[in-house]
Parts: sequence; C-alpha cells; structure tokens
Amino acid sequence: MSKTDNLERNTRTNWTLTFVSRVTGLVRDGAIARIFGAGAFSSAFYFAFLIPNLFRRLFGEGALAASFLPSYSKLVHEHPEHLGHAKAFATLTISKLVLLLGTMTLIGEGILWWMVSLQQEPSPALQLAMVMLPYMPLVCSVAILAAMLHVHDRFGPPAAAPIILNGCMIGAAFLFVGIFDNPLNHMMMIGIAVVVAGVIQVIWSLLALRQFNCFTKKTDGAHAEFGVMIKRMIPMVIGLGTLQINTLIDGLIASWTSIFGSSFFFGLQYPLGDGAMASLSWAQRLYQFPLGVFGIAVATAIYPLLAKQSKDADSFTSTIHRGLRLVIYIGLPASAGLIIVRNPLASAVFQGVNFTANDAILVGTILLGYAPAVWAYSMTQVLTKGFYAKDDAMTPVKVAMICVVLNFVLNITLIWTPLGTAGLAWSTAICSVVQVCLLLSLFGKHVNRTVNREVIRSWGSTALLTLAMSAVVAILVDFLWNPEEDWLHSSVILAISVVAGMAVVGVGSVLLRKPELHWILGRHR
Repeated sequence: MSKTDNLERNTRTNWTLTFVSRVTGLVRDGAIARIFGAGAFSSAFYFAFLIPNLFRRLFGEGALAASFLPSYSKLVHEHPEHLGHAKAFATLTISKLVLLLGTMTLIGEGILWWMVSLQQEPSPALQLAMVMLPYMPLVCSVAILAAMLHVHDRFGPPAAAPIILNGCMIGAAFLFVGIFDNPLNHMMMIGIAVVVAGVIQVIWSLLALRQFNCFTKKTDGAHAEFGVMIKRMIPMVIGLGTLQINTLIDGLIASWTSIFGSSFFFGLQYPLGDGAMASLSWAQRLYQFPLGVFGIAVATAIYPLLAKQSKDADSFTSTIHRGLRLVIYIGLPASAGLIIVRNPLASAVFQGVNFTANDAILVGTILLGYAPAVWAYSMTQVLTKGFYAKDDAMTPVKVAMICVVLNFVLNITLIWTPLGTAGLAWSTAICSVVQVCLLLSLFGKHVNRTVNREVIRSWGSTALLTLAMSAVVAILVDFLWNPEEDWLHSSVILAISVVAGMAVVGVGSVLLRKPELHWILGRHR
C-alpha cells in the first residue's frame, strides 16, 4: 500500500486511539453522574461545556479546518519545492484564529458577566460557562493543528489529544470529592481542569508538529491562499453555523429551567425537568461512542485522501465507495446493538451512588431515540467530507439548512408529547436519515454512481449480519439482564452481549468473505 493511500491504516490508528478516548470519556461522564446525580448541577455543567464545543465544531473541526486542509495539503504535496508558502499559510491561519477567538472569548465573558449580574440567584450554568469559555480558543487551535498533522500523515497525536481532556476532568472529579460543601464549587474545579487540559493539548500538538518545522515569522506570501481559504470557508460557516445554532437551541430547550430558573414557559408548565440536559448529554455520549470510534474516524482519515484524489475521478469514486461500505459495516450493527443493550449500557456506565436505576432507564429511553440513526450520522460525515474535497460546500449547506428547520419543528413539537426529553433525540435521528438520503442523491454530480452494485451488495450482506447479531444479543439480554441489579451486573451482561455480537459479525464476515473486516483491521484488499 502506497504512502498516499493509507485510509485503512489511518482509520485503524484513529479508531484505536479514539476508542481509548471514548472509554475515558465514559469514565469521565460516569464519575460526574455518580458524584452529582441526574439533577440541576449536572445539567448546568453540560450546558456550559456545550458552548466551547460548539465553537470547536464550527471553527476548529468544522468550517475552518475543512477549508484549511485542502489549501495546506496542496501547498505541502503539490508544491513541495515551495514549503515556505505552506509554513507562512499555516502561521497566518493560526495567528488570525487566535486573535479572532481570543476577542470573542473576551466579549463572551463580558456578556455572561452581565447576564449573571441581572439574576438575583446567579445561574450555575452561566457561572460554569464563564469558567470554561477560555477553552474555546484553545480547543479550536488544537483542531487546526490536528488538520496539519493529518496532512503530514500523522493521525495518532490528534486522536490522543481528547484523552488528555478526559484525564484532567476525571482527576478533578475524584480529587475534590468531599472537599466542598457546595457542589457548584466542585463543578468549578472540573471546569478549571477543562481549561488546563486545553493548554496541555496545544503543547502536545505543537510538539507533534515540531519535526515538520511548520511555522515561520514571515507570512507575506500567504495572504492570497488565505483569501482562497476564507472564500471556501464562508459557505461552510453558514451551513455549520446554522447547525451549531440548532444544537445550541437544543441545549436551551433541555436547560430552560436550569438557565432561567423557571418551570413555566409562557404560562405553561414546561415539560422538561432540571435534569433534562444532563440525561440528554449522557445519552449522546453513549451513541457517540461507536460514532466517534469509527464513523468519524473514517471521515477523518478519508478527508486528506479525498483532497489528494479530487482530480482523479476513478480513485476518488473508489475511496468514496470504500468509505460508504465501511460506515455501514460498523454503523448498522452499532445502531441495532445500541437499541437492544441501551438499558444495561446506561446502567453499567452511570448507575451508582447518586445516579439511580430509574435515572439509567431514562437515559436508555433517550438513547432509544438516537440509536437507530448511528449509521446515518456516520455516513453524513463521509459524504460531507466528499463534497468539501470537491470544493462544493454549498450543497451540504443547503441540505443542512433544510434539516435544521425540520429538526427545530420536530423538537418544539415532540417535547410536549409523552416522549418528553426523548423527543429531542428522535428529532435528531429523523433529520439525520433525511439528511443522508438527500446527500446521497445529490452526490451523483461528483461521481458516476454514488452507490454501485458492490456497495449495495456490501450493504445487503451487512444487513443480514446485523439481523443475526440482533437475534443473538436480544436473546442474551432478555434471559440474563435483571434491571433491579446493580451496575456490576449490567456490566457483565453488557460485556457478554458485546462479545457475542462481535463474534457473530466477525465469523459471519469471514464466511461471507467481506473485505470490510480486513479494511477495519488496517489491511487493504
């Protein structure tokens, strides 16, 4: 396998380290759940943590990174004799980003201080947001540095960076147990740990880039390429900005009582309680585990390759087909598995101390809404990166805007039904399926056939494997799991179910001679 076609190897590296980061993320969230319970303080923390993460997705991993990578890749790979231009371009981008986000952070702190000063009882969510807002420029800088590392075919350090964040948060969560009478002060220490982790992540990324000598003091020759990047970024910002506003609205809907201290909405009893945001966030963590470990890992590894192959129609199409086959091969069994093991999973990860069995069942109910569309979330990532590689940012923007409107309508409708908080999850899943169907139909303008016979055949055999796996896992959970037992019992049943499900898919893949099994192991066939 050539150095320019390392999709499988990079995917393996990415998902291995992402797996570790997601496991430590679950440990982090399990610690917060057990220490603080599914109440107002947990919801306040997750709303505050949502804000810097929104900007990370927009400016870091989103529009800026997606528009930066093709330009930087072109300067590094197509014009290696002019590496000075690549250095100047990277330096100019990072400096502008830090200046912009640093200014936004100062403005944001001022707005949050003003909002808190107006409240008789300051909102814990707003106070925690003030503590964690400085994480925003740090994590966005880390995302750009990660894009640079990807261009240089280094996927390990960026994938390991979230482990640093999780480690700092876990340490703060356990270190200060029993020290503060007020739980908010304990939460504040975890918030400070988030910012400290951001500083360490920046240093970690810079050390990983040191061998490539990527920066320079002279940026005069980079302004033309910087202008090209900005033009490419604008439609992405519109699309991703709309999506992030929608995510923020979801957070506001779930955190209404935590932020504004009122259980009424224009005279009506608000249908979501104090712990809605926390329960929603925990359910998101569970469905994002397989999505982050593999779905996003594939999209992350595939984007630099697609950017290189954008002028080679055959190679580009082949890579897209491999990506579509890979995300279904993992995403479809993951969707089915999460639906079946949702309650044992929530119990195993979160139940204990201040987090009750009923709280775990509530998280499982919300997870039931997210789980059916794990494959769609994964496929959307791959297709969107394909559009970006072809310098077509407007198509996913238009699709995103349609789905944002649909998602908002479903959100404000479904929360007033018996679904309650789970209505936010179901609306996300429905919109994701609609979005991926639209993207698939529109991607035909960039390839001869987005879905050819080989892709359909692969999806069909994966569906058969998923049915077989689902039957085995459902029988095991039905016969072995007791909802009245503790988290340790749930962990044992979960481990048995996961091993059995993986065995069915693995053996079935060997019998059906599915190449996706070799691809996921980093072997090209």
